[in-house]
Order: sequence, then C-alpha cells, then structure tokens
Amino acid sequence: MLRTLAHPASLAGLGALLIILLMACFPSQTLESSLRGIMIWWQVLFPALFPFLVISELMLGFGIVHFFGKLLDPLMRPLFRLPGIGSFVVAMGYVSGYPVGAKLTVQLWEQRLVNRAEGERLVAFTTTSDPVFLIGAVSVGFFHNAALAPILAAAHYVGALIIGLLMRFHDRKAPMSSGPQRHPSDNHNKRREPRITSALKAMHEARLLDGRSLGKLLQDSIQSALRLMIVIGGLVVFFSVVIEMLTQTGVAEAMAELLRILFQWFGLPMQLADAVIYGLFEVTLGAKAAGSADTFLMHKVAIAAWVLSWGGLSVHAQVVSLLSRTDMRYAPLLVSRMLHGFISIALVYLLWGWLAP
Repeated sequence: MLRTLAHPASLAGLGALLIILLMACFPSQTLESSLRGIMIWWQVLFPALFPFLVISELMLGFGIVHFFGKLLDPLMRPLFRLPGIGSFVVAMGYVSGYPVGAKLTVQLWEQRLVNRAEGERLVAFTTTSDPVFLIGAVSVGFFHNAALAPILAAAHYVGALIIGLLMRFHDRKAPMSSGPQRHPSDNHNKRREPRITSALKAMHEARLLDGRSLGKLLQDSIQSALRLMIVIGGLVVFFSVVIEMLTQTGVAEAMAELLRILFQWFGLPMQLADAVIYGLFEVTLGAKAAGSADTFLMHKVAIAAWVLSWGGLSVHAQVVSLLSRTDMRYAPLLVSRMLHGFISIALVYLLWGWLAP
C-alpha cells in the first residue's frame, strides 16, 4: 500500500486532488490567480513567443537549419559535442526564449538529426530567457533601470554557454550523430568546394525533401505554434493557481521563513526569500518580487539572475511536455538549470564591479 502511494503517478494524483479541494475552498482567489496567469500569457508570452515559433517552423521547412548545420559543424562538435545543426537551435533559443530551444530540439530529434544524448545537451543550455523579457520586463519593468540589462544578460547568457561546455561531458559514451545527410558527391568535392557552397546545397536539398508549398508551410507553422502556445498558456495558468493556493494555505510563507533562516546563516538579505519561492515556480512572479524587494541592488540582481536561469517549474513543465514525445530525459535539464542558476549568481557578483550601473 505504501509502495503504491509512493509511486510518482500516485503522488501526482494526490497532489491534483489536494489542489482541487483547495480551489473549492478558495474560489475567488482561484479565479483571480487564473486571470492573472492568462494576463501574463496574453500580454507577455504570446506576443514574445508566437512570432518566433512561426518563424522557426518556416526556417525548418526552408532548410535553413541544414545550412547552419553544414556551415558551423566544425565549431559545434569540438566545443559542445553537438552537430553543427545545433547552432540554429542555440541562436533561436537565445533570441526567442524558453521553451523554443526545446521545441526545435524535439523537431531535430524527430528528423533523426540529433540523438538522445545530443538532444539532452542541447536542451540543457538553450532553455534560456529571451532578450525582450530580460531587458523590457525585468530590467525596465520590474527594476525600473535599463542599465541593469548588460549585467543580467552577461550573467544569464555567459552562464548558459558555460553549461553548454560542461554538458559536453554528459553521456560521453554516446555515439555522435551524423547530422544532415551528406550528398553522394561530398567526399569527392570536400577538398575544393567552399563550405558556404556545400551549406547552400544542403539547404536546397532539404527544401526539396520537405516539398510543401509556401502556403501549406505557413499554415502548418501557424497551427504548430498555436498548439504550443495553448499548452504554455495552460501551464502558466495552472502554476499561477498553485502558487496562490500555497499562499492562501500558508505553505509559501512557511517555505519563505525556512529560506530566511538559511539566508541569515549565509549572510544574504532575508527580504529576497519571497522572490526565490515565487521564482521556484514561475519566472515572472519571481523576477517581479526580486525587483520590488527592499535591499541592496546587487543582491536583488543576483536573485533575478537566478530566477531567469532556473526558469521556474512552469518552464520545466513546458519543456517536459515537449520531451514526452521523445526518449530524452528530464534529469539532465533539472541539473543544468540548478547549475545555471548558481553560475549566474556567481557571475553577477564577479561582474558587478565592471558592469554595475
């Protein structure tokens, strides 16, 4: 009996039942938190993510991914133990923000352009915030100081690249994938054909292999982006309700009080405990709490960098929902997000003397 209750599926079921009971006890708070989650999704996430999702789908159909794969293969393999095609995911993931990197990685896995180990490495360091959110929402909106953007961006994106370098040691015995299929004449021409030419050929062949018309490709891209946005919106609303239920029952305050004790031991401002608790679940709420905390600016920026790099369980759930279609595991993502958070904090303190406003 105890073994059955300890099963992850049973625990998840009990957790869902408890949340339903709490929602019945706090109906007005449930409605308010749901509306708050919808506003975050509609006003922040939808306009920031939807265009990039459509564009990334179009670029996959046009074969631009294969172009980058051929062109940057000599750089990606020695640095990150990834095929060159992963460079497209890195670029789009950093520009578009979570969970675009995971979505594109899943698509590459489905096309057999990356294997499980490479996919896990790629998701680990492309699950990042987008610059629009980092600069517009966090630096300007929450901290009211655009001059903080350079140090936040440096800590976040340099930290992500460090994770990429560390993840090259993940699953070292796994074989390397071959990446995009080579043209039969590649071996004959590889000494005299410029890499840009072979990259253009790879893009053209991928476009011919896809075969969809521009209208069909655009339609499929919009439909795919909308499906993912609905999933993201649902998860944001769900975690908004969960956080509100934890707040109403006093669980969030108890967690924050425990964290304040730990902060006091390590000499950190206790005022930032709430930001860490909120950021544990959701990025926007955590970053907003960090910006409004009454303490030294350096510590507030460090915690905001941690929130952005950890990503919140809401982002983790979005990525896991995408990975569920593959054989890629959640554990590498969890470890990399934890490491990224602590590396980002360290980078904020190290760079504060040079990049502080």
